[in-house]
Amino acid sequence: MKFFASCGKGLEYLLADELVALGCTRATATMAGANAEGELIDAQRAVMWSRLASRVLWPLCEFECADEHALFAGAMQVDWTQHVGPGHTIAVDSHVSGDAITHARYAAQRVKDAVVDTLRAQTGARPDVDVESPDVRINLVVRKGRGILSIDLGGGPLHRRGWRRAQGEAPLKENLAAAVLLRGGWPQSYAAGGDLLDPMCGSGTLLIEGALMAADVAPGLLRNGEKLPTRWPGFDVDAWKTLQVEAIEREARGRARLRACIHGSDSDPHAIRASRENAQIAGVADAIRLDVRDIASLTVQENSKGVVVCNPPYDARLAADPALYRALGESLKRATPGWTASLLCGDFELARATGIRAQKRYQMFNGPIECSLIVCDPIAVPERGDGGPRALSDGAQMVANRLRKNLKGLRAWREREGVTCFRAYDSDIPEYACAVDVYTTEPDETVWLHVQEYAAPADIPEVTTRKRLNELLAAVREVFEVPRERVALKTRSTGKGGSKYGQFVQRGELITVREGSAQLQVNLFDYLDTGLFLDHRPLRARMALEARGRRFLNLFCYTGVASVQAAVNGALETTSVDLSATYLEWLADNLRSNGVGGTRHRISQSDAVRWTEADRGEYDVVFCDPPTFSNSKRADDFDVQRDHVRLLRAAVERLAGDGVLYFSNNFRRFRLDIEALSEFATVEDISASTIPPDFARNPRIHRAWRLTRRR
Repeated sequence: MKFFASCGKGLEYLLADELVALGCTRATATMAGANAEGELIDAQRAVMWSRLASRVLWPLCEFECADEHALFAGAMQVDWTQHVGPGHTIAVDSHVSGDAITHARYAAQRVKDAVVDTLRAQTGARPDVDVESPDVRINLVVRKGRGILSIDLGGGPLHRRGWRRAQGEAPLKENLAAAVLLRGGWPQSYAAGGDLLDPMCGSGTLLIEGALMAADVAPGLLRNGEKLPTRWPGFDVDAWKTLQVEAIEREARGRARLRACIHGSDSDPHAIRASRENAQIAGVADAIRLDVRDIASLTVQENSKGVVVCNPPYDARLAADPALYRALGESLKRATPGWTASLLCGDFELARATGIRAQKRYQMFNGPIECSLIVCDPIAVPERGDGGPRALSDGAQMVANRLRKNLKGLRAWREREGVTCFRAYDSDIPEYACAVDVYTTEPDETVWLHVQEYAAPADIPEVTTRKRLNELLAAVREVFEVPRERVALKTRSTGKGGSKYGQFVQRGELITVREGSAQLQVNLFDYLDTGLFLDHRPLRARMALEARGRRFLNLFCYTGVASVQAAVNGALETTSVDLSATYLEWLADNLRSNGVGGTRHRISQSDAVRWTEADRGEYDVVFCDPPTFSNSKRADDFDVQRDHVRLLRAAVERLAGDGVLYFSNNFRRFRLDIEALSEFATVEDISASTIPPDFARNPRIHRAWRLTRRR
C-alpha cells in the first residue's frame, strides 16, 4: 500500500530516508513530502517515530477533479460509514493548486458537505465539526486535476511534540530543528562522545530536540501520551499500543544514559527563561546547561568534538544583520574550531557573512521564509599557505555577480516547480562563452556542476580563452561552494558534419537526480551529454501527463528519460527505440530504480526509422527527438533535414485514432517541410511553450511540433 508523509520544503530527502529506516518498503522524495510504500503499521510507526514529517496521510480514494462538482462527486463515492463512527467529530484540511479549484477553505467545505450528506443518508445522523481536536481528521489534496482524500493518521501537525509552553519571537518548528540536527550529524556525534551547542538558543527548540533525539524519545509518545492520535475506525489500536510499549521502554533506557552535554546561551534573559521552562516540561532540563551570554563572549568549549546548531535571526520580525553573522562566525572559529556547524541562515549572502566555509548547503523553508542551511566540518578550515582564499579577479567577480542574479531570478520558478537540475548560465556575458548546468543529487542534495565551454572564434588568442575559462570556473566554485572534483568541464566544438558525440575522462561515476516524480542517473564526466537534456523538461512533463493510462512510444530515445517519466506517471505501456546499447542499458537501470520494469516497458535496440516503418503497433503518444545526423555503421545514414518527412510519415502511421506525435530537434537551420507533411498530418508549432525559464536566454535551444493524423 502507498501512503504519503508531508514535510516542509527542503526536508523531503531526509524524510524519505527516515521512512525507509522506520520499516517502509520504499520511499521516494517528492514536492513537500515523500511517497512511501508499506503496511498500515509502517504508517503508524511513522506517526510515532518520525521527527521530520508534518503529517502522515493514509489514502482513501483518488479521482478526476476538474471542478467543484467533480470534487463533491468524488467525495460522495466514499463509504464514510467505514471511516467515521457514530458520534465522531470530523475536520477537513485541504490543499489545492491549479486553475479549476482555487479556494482551499471552500474545497474543504464541499468535502465536509459530502461526508455529512453521506452519513445522514445512511445513518440518519450527521457528525459534528471540531476543527481543533476532531476524532477523525480528513485531508484533501487537489493537484493537476486530480483529487486525493486521505485520513490524517496523526490527527494534526506532527511537529507539535507537546513540550512547548513558552516561545521566543520567531519560533522554529520542531521538525525543521530535527533536520538541522540531522544534517549536522548530531546523532553520530553524540554516540561518539560529542557535545551540542546553540549560542543563540532562543526558546530552546534546537537544544530540546537534540536532547530528545539523544535520549531516543519518540515524538509521538510526547505528543499523544496514552491517547490515540485518531479515532478513525481503520486505525490498528493493538499495533499502536505495541508501538507505545516499545517507545516507553526505549525512552527509559535513553533517558537513563543521557549525558549532560548540551549547552545553550542567548543574550536575552527572557529567552533563557523560556528555554528552561520548555526543557523542564520535556524532561531534559538536567541534560542542558543554559546561560545568558552575548555571542561575542562565547567561551572555548572543553570538549574537542561536537556540533554547533544555530538559527540566527533573519526574518522581518528579527531584522537580519550581516555584522551579527560575522560575529557568530568569528566566535565559533575561536570557541569550537574543530566542531561541525549546522547553521540555518536567512539566505546565501548571510551564510557567507559568517566567514565559515560550507562543505554543503541546503535550501530549506522556515514556514514561508526561504533559508540557507550550511554545514561546515570543521568550522575552522586551515588557511592556505599564501595567506588564505584568493579574491576573485574583476572578470570572475563579474561572472559571479551574474550567476547570483540568475539564481535569484530563477528561484521562485524552481521552488514552485520543484526543479533541482537546471541551467544557471548560458553565455550571459559574451566574453565568457560557457553554459553552466546545476545537478542536485538525491538523496543527499549535493550540488554538482556541468560546465560546457563553447569554442572561441579563431581570432581570439588561446591565452585569452584559457584565462577567461579559469575566471569563470573560479566564479562558479565561489558561488556554488563546490570543490573542483564536483565540476565537470567540457568543450563543445563543431567538426565536419556538425557536433560529434564523444567520450571524455572515464570516471564511470553516476549520480542520481530527481525530475518530477522520477529518479534518474546522470553521468557528468564520461560523455559530451549527461543523459538528461534539461531543455526538454516541460515537454517531458506534458507527455507524461498525456500518457497516463495510455501507450507511449519513444523514438531515438537516448537514455529514455521521457519513457521513465511516462512510466512513473502511469503510462499503460512504453516502448523505447535506440541504436545504442549503452543508452538502452542506462534506460533499463533508470526504469528499475523507479520500480517500473517488466514486460509493459519494452526496449528495442534498432535503427529507429527502419523499426518504425516495420512496426505494426498502435500508440497514443509518440515522442521523436532525432539527432541532427547519424552515420552509424549499423544503420542507414540519417540526416534530419533530408529524412524527417519519411520518419514522421512512418511515426504518424503508428498513431491511434486520437493519438499525438511530438517531434523535436535542435538543428538550428532546420526547416520543417509543411507542404509534404500536410498530406498526412496536422502540424502545430509548440516550441515557445516547451522552452523552460532557465533556457529563455536561448529560445532556439530546440524546436518542437505537435502532429496528429489528418482525417
